Amino acid sequence: MSSIYKVIEIIGGSDKSWEDAAKKAVETAAKSLKDIRIAEVKELDMRVDKNKVVEYRVKMRVSFKYTPG
Repeated sequence: MSSIYKVIEIIGGSDKSWEDAAKKAVETAAKSLKDIRIAEVKELDMRVDKNKVVEYRVKMRVSFKYTPG
């Protein structure tokens, strides 16, 4: 039997780093998505306030096993 995967986009944020933003995004998504297989970083950006970086943001594509229900 072949597997089917669904792909969605998520955005994670962190005041520490892009790596932390990506990790938090995947860990949070994993609470409601079952069997995440791949997380691909598509874009990196930063939110700036008064000339200071206040948030690192990561836009990612996440694929997970699709189970029809």
